[in-house]
Formats: sequence, structure tokens, C-alpha cells
Amino acid sequence: MKDLLYNILRKTNFANFALTLRTLQLCAFLLLSATAFAQESISLEKAVELAKSNNIDLKIADKEIEKQTVLKKAAFQPDPLQVQYQGGQFNSVDFDHNVSIQQFFPLGNITKANRQLQEELAKLAEKRKALSSYEIEKAVTLAYYQYLYGISIQKLNSELNAIYTKFLKNAELRFKTGESGNIEVISAKAKVKEIETQKAQLEYDLAIYQKQLQFFIQTDENIVPDKNTALQYTFVENDLNTKAEVLMTDFYNQQISVYQKEAGTFKALRTPKVGFGYFAQTINTESLFQGFTAGLQIPLFGGVNTTKAKAAEISISQSQLALDKNKMMLNLQREELKNNFEKQQKNLAYFQNEGSQYADQIIETAQKSYANGDMSYWAYISFLNQAIDIKKQFAEATHSYNQSAIELQFPTIKNN
Repeated sequence: MKDLLYNILRKTNFANFALTLRTLQLCAFLLLSATAFAQESISLEKAVELAKSNNIDLKIADKEIEKQTVLKKAAFQPDPLQVQYQGGQFNSVDFDHNVSIQQFFPLGNITKANRQLQEELAKLAEKRKALSSYEIEKAVTLAYYQYLYGISIQKLNSELNAIYTKFLKNAELRFKTGESGNIEVISAKAKVKEIETQKAQLEYDLAIYQKQLQFFIQTDENIVPDKNTALQYTFVENDLNTKAEVLMTDFYNQQISVYQKEAGTFKALRTPKVGFGYFAQTINTESLFQGFTAGLQIPLFGGVNTTKAKAAEISISQSQLALDKNKMMLNLQREELKNNFEKQQKNLAYFQNEGSQYADQIIETAQKSYANGDMSYWAYISFLNQAIDIKKQFAEATHSYNQSAIELQFPTIKNN
């Protein structure tokens, strides 16, 4: 993009100029034909809303929340019902029958611990979704203003086309009156054709930017940003506790809560289980005798659950350390982004307050002087190139400012 507005044809053979132009126009037409039809212009807020509504990752996150919520019903976990049949000579020489059933139930707080663990897992899924939603909003915002940058470059290209078209008319008039040579006319025609070629390229770039935005919104509709949106992104100053920091802290704190409940669940598994049973049998193939049983399942070798509980407690410490580390990284990142933002802000302020006016004044004065014959062709071209370079730098400064502002508004969150 750096040399997008001029200089593209510096290495292009002039004899192949028309062919190059037609080829680029055809490529742009083929790509744009798919996007120009039934385009819908929307605001940034609407684009973010659509992205969050359509995004597959967020829908998957919703299903994860739903799954963890459903699993709360599995908090009560009795052992499978045991049904046993015996047949044979276990009472006498006669063939007798015995049928028994037995069921063990968990004691203590294991059911409560399981339910609390599932509740925390459901909340953790919600925190993950919040992080994904944050990243989607950032991606859509970047793509939205990338497209607006493309629009600004297109407008600049149209402005340059008008300038050089006027220059061509003046050059042709001066040639007819004998005030200048044919080189001025040829040079002017080449510049106009160059700008027309750039227009085809810019249309192609704009179609790519549109598809990028459409990808993040995840829709089949041809969504485009509202062209009336201000090119400069509106940065909102945050408090010391930024949205990114709050989201990150909430995620790690919730992760810690999950590990705490997980440790409690493993500890609860060391509790004995109580069982009740019923049996019915025959003796000497006569009479049905019945009875009941009761028993306990005692985890004599409960060291496995104790070890798992200790491992969960170690995970708590790991999550706390990860939170501390990522808070520090976020603060450092924020300072770096802030410095870059202030640099881009000062650069943009120059073009807004002075540079843009200088460019307009240079173009206006040069055009009048050249038309009146007070300025040579080479001086005129030199001044025009200077003004065009200022305008191009202004567009790039705005784009760089927007990128830095959005990055500062949405610093990257580490959650691993």
C-alpha cells in the first residue's frame, strides 16, 4: 500500500499499458461482481452484534455452557444396581434358587461437591465465551476500519484523477499554443492512465477487505461498513481496571474456583458408601425365604483420591501464578500500546492541523501558476508530487492511528 497511489507503473512497459489496465479491470470486475450485488451497509455496532450472533465459536461456547449445566443433574451418582442369581445344590442335594439385589449409595458431601463442581464448570464456560466475544469484537473492529481505510484511499485516488485530468487539459492547451512540448502531454496522459490502473487495484483491495469483514461476521450477506462513518476511530479512555484485565482476572479466578471444587470432590470420594440389599431363595426346593442385607464400602486404599486432591491444589497455585504473570504482561503491553498510540496521535494531529492544509494550498497554487504560465512543467510536477505524498501520508497516518487505538482499546488477553 505504501506506493499504492503512485509509482505502480514505474517498472511497467508503456507499450503494454493498455493490456495491463484491461487485465486489472477484468480481475477487479470478477471479484467485485460477487460483492457489489445487494450490499448491506451497517454501523460498527451492528457489525459487532451480527458477529456475536453468527459466530460459530460462540455458538459452540453456548453449547458448552448448556452441557455443563445439564451435567449438574448427574451430581448424585449411586453405584449401579447389582442383581445376582444363584442356582445349584447350595442348601442340600436338591437344586435350589437364589436371587439377590443390592444398591450402594454415596454418603457425606460427595453429591453436594459434584453439584458445586459442575456449577463452577458452567461458570468457567461462560468466562471462556466472554473472552471469545472480546476477541471477536476486536477482530471485527479492525476489519471494519481496514475497509474504511480502503474507501479513503479510493477517494484520494478520485481526487488525484481530477487533478491530473485538469493537468492534462492544461498541458494539451499549452501544446496547442506552442508554449510547451509534446512531452508534457505524454507525461500527463501516462499519469492519468496510471491513476486509472490504480483505481482497478484499489477496487480489488476493497473487495478483499470486504471479504475479511464478512469472514469475521460469518454471514453469506455482502456486509459493508457505513461509508458515513468517521474515518478516525473514536478511542474511549478506560479506567485503570480495563475490560481486558477484568475479563482475564474473572477467567483465572473462575479457574481457581473450579480447581478448589475439584479438590473438594476428590476429598469427598474418600467417604464410605452405604448399601442395602434384598434376597429371596428356596431351600430344598420348597418355600420362598426372604431377607435383607446392609453394608458399607470403605475406601481403605484412598490414597489415589488424596493424591488427586493435592494435584488439584497445585493447579490452584498454578492458576494464581498464571494470573499474576498475565497481569504483569498485560500492564507492560498496555504501556507499549499507549506509547505507540500517543506517537500515532501526534503524527495524525500534524496532518489534521497543518499537513492537509499545506497539501491543498500547494495543489491550488501550483495549478494556478502552471495554468498562467508562471511555473515550469517540472516545477509543477514536483509540487504536485509533494502535495500528493502529504495526502497519502495523511491517509496512512489515520490508518496507523486507528490500528494503534483499537489495539489499545482491545489489548491481547493471554489465557493459557
